[in-house]
Amino acid sequence: MNKKRDSSFPTRDAIVAFVRAYPGKIGTREIAREFGLKNAARVELKRMLRELADEGAIAKKGRSVREPAALPPTVLVDITSRDADGELIATPVEWDEADGTVPKIRIHTPRRPLPGTAAGVGDRALLRIEKIENDGELASYQGRVVRVLEGARTRLLGIYRALPNGGGRLIPVDKKQAGRELNIAASDANGAEDGDLVSVDLIRTRGYGLGSGKVKERLGSLSSEKAVSLIAIHSHDIPQAFSRDALKEAEAAQPATLQGREDWRDVPLVTIDPPDAKDHDDAVYAELDPDPHNAGGYIVTVAIADVAFYVRPGSALDRDALIRGNSVYFPDRVVPMLPERISNDLCSLVPGEPRGALAVRMVIGVDGRKKSHTFHRILMRSAAKLNYAQAQAAIDGHPDDTTGPLLEPILKLLYAAYAQVKLARDERDPLDLDIPERKILLKKDGTVDRVIVPERLDAHKLIEEFMILANVAAAETLEKKALPLIYRVHDEPSVEKVHNLQEFLKTLDMPFAKAGALRPSVFNRVLSQVKGQDSEPLVNEVVLRSQAQAEYAAENYGHFGLNLRRYAHFTSPIRRYADLIVHRALIRALGLGEGALPETETVETLSEISAQISATERRAMKAERETSDRLIAHFLADKIGATFRGRISGVTRAGLFVRLTETGADGLIPIRTLGTEYFNYDEARHALVGTRSGAMHRLGDVVDVRLVEAAPVAGALRFEMLSEGNTAPRNRRREHARSNDAADRPRHPGAKPSGATKFKSSKKVKAPKKAKPGRNARQAAKADKARAGGNPGKPKKG
Repeated sequence: MNKKRDSSFPTRDAIVAFVRAYPGKIGTREIAREFGLKNAARVELKRMLRELADEGAIAKKGRSVREPAALPPTVLVDITSRDADGELIATPVEWDEADGTVPKIRIHTPRRPLPGTAAGVGDRALLRIEKIENDGELASYQGRVVRVLEGARTRLLGIYRALPNGGGRLIPVDKKQAGRELNIAASDANGAEDGDLVSVDLIRTRGYGLGSGKVKERLGSLSSEKAVSLIAIHSHDIPQAFSRDALKEAEAAQPATLQGREDWRDVPLVTIDPPDAKDHDDAVYAELDPDPHNAGGYIVTVAIADVAFYVRPGSALDRDALIRGNSVYFPDRVVPMLPERISNDLCSLVPGEPRGALAVRMVIGVDGRKKSHTFHRILMRSAAKLNYAQAQAAIDGHPDDTTGPLLEPILKLLYAAYAQVKLARDERDPLDLDIPERKILLKKDGTVDRVIVPERLDAHKLIEEFMILANVAAAETLEKKALPLIYRVHDEPSVEKVHNLQEFLKTLDMPFAKAGALRPSVFNRVLSQVKGQDSEPLVNEVVLRSQAQAEYAAENYGHFGLNLRRYAHFTSPIRRYADLIVHRALIRALGLGEGALPETETVETLSEISAQISATERRAMKAERETSDRLIAHFLADKIGATFRGRISGVTRAGLFVRLTETGADGLIPIRTLGTEYFNYDEARHALVGTRSGAMHRLGDVVDVRLVEAAPVAGALRFEMLSEGNTAPRNRRREHARSNDAADRPRHPGAKPSGATKFKSSKKVKAPKKAKPGRNARQAAKADKARAGGNPGKPKKG
């Protein structure tokens, strides 16, 4: 790559050929070095790379470029089959269909595989791969197994339904298994009763008729909504029990002492958390900077529980934490990443108790920018435990017995420092989406009480901004010390998604012109134009769906949503393994004592960990979302026939998804039930348009619906549309005036929000053509495979 080249500017073909010849990490710097480009020529090179990316000739991710539709060097895969020679063939777990056919990966299996790397068909595994020329099996990559994450599934989770003559049937809870019931003989029921959630081992399957299974374990009755989260826990293989060795290590752990630490027990750090928080792993404090060169500035301190002191690399606690990757939060329970002895006791910053912590002390200028920072390993003692509403009430003039004494010396300084930090935040202009987050409140018996949208207070924003500052400081320190770390990264939207957004905004007569590099401010200008208008929720939803999903990576390509060049998760090692890695790296970088990142941890090994914990994070998000869907479906199950106000939250070729205003529940309106005419899918407008009347149902429309069916186990609802569609403009109507033959109607469902599953046909709705049994179920199942939108990874708290 360092070979001298002619100084003349390279052709486009030469640049593309170079990118494809080096499938690893390369960017502008490497390309410029290869072709001997300097100064002004590099500006021209950046312009050409943007053009090549827009045309699809190369793929650009942050500052890196690669061959389009290429897989990263480390990838999570499902092993699907064997080729003619018996070699294992795998496909990536995540693949954007817009990039073309899913690539196949041939797995090289050594004669003596290392422990934990022996894989088979049906396994999910982490691979290290390299690109090869397509061969007879059309495999375009070859790789080796780094770690097997999940074994082949020979066990199903479902609801046991007893039969009158003995034995029963298993109704799978996995939507992908919808309709694939199993027969359970009486001798194989293992004491299961009707309505029990059970795990079943497959005994045999048949080409025709029902397969058979044997109840392995009774997990609880679904008569109580407290058991609903068990479905998600078991269907997603979320580990609940800690290993015996991990529990022994946790019980043997002793509280941190002053040995090797700075004594900060007199610093009045306070914790500010949700009122129902069980662990308190971050504390904050602010004071005026006494330095005359920073008159009017502040010093903000963020202290984070010293989890690395207790969870040492390679220990049983460490192994269990890596398998989990993160804690998982359900309305009725938490599945923690670490045992309670660590998370709720030794690493919980409870008031008055000495606790070990890693603290960052940040000097903030009058312009709100961080001027400098230092990290410290300390022994602290929290001055108070507050919740968000309590802290906000005190600032708003309503202190209580706890916050009253803290108002002048602590809280007012925190809020003043936040007001200063907010100046720099506003100047940075991160992505400013307004998507309300709902919270399910349960009664004591575990049933749903109500669904609320918590008010977003300045107290929330204060903690969020201080945590972001601390995360940036951690990334900066480790980069400066040239130590490997795990970044929290968020790529800019793909060219295709930006184009789709532009097409959508055209239908609202809203321009979306970007000059130069894509920035969050471009999206914020769009969002500001619709502030307070009827279209505000619609535009926020579509902008959200245009974003990429945040992830963990050992290679940095920045955080687009936060508009930050470098960002790492440092502020919650109790519940995220990535933060624990960052803590260990800081301890090693700054010589802070025990629990440091081992020398054996490299960018390569951290890439593997990043891929694994990104997968566990997505697993947790899906499990949490499915549990919320099931709880609300339980809540609404006795309200069949009731009418609700909602908003269209998804438009697909299969139908409409409506999110209810009061509960936030999503449900499906199948396309065939919309009326006596056929509706076509208008992708640009995110709408279904009637072929005769031009009636249009569009993403974001406020509608009235009737609840037709609820499936609590699957967490799904089906609605009937009561509102009339808006009339589409005449020219658009002509575009959709096609044959009324059902075969002409697009059938691929496209993307959807959560909540779809199999339903029987409703007798209440007159259909233009009698549906075949299960047709609607197939439509809904197809729609469930194509979930819309990305997650820009906006941190809730650090």
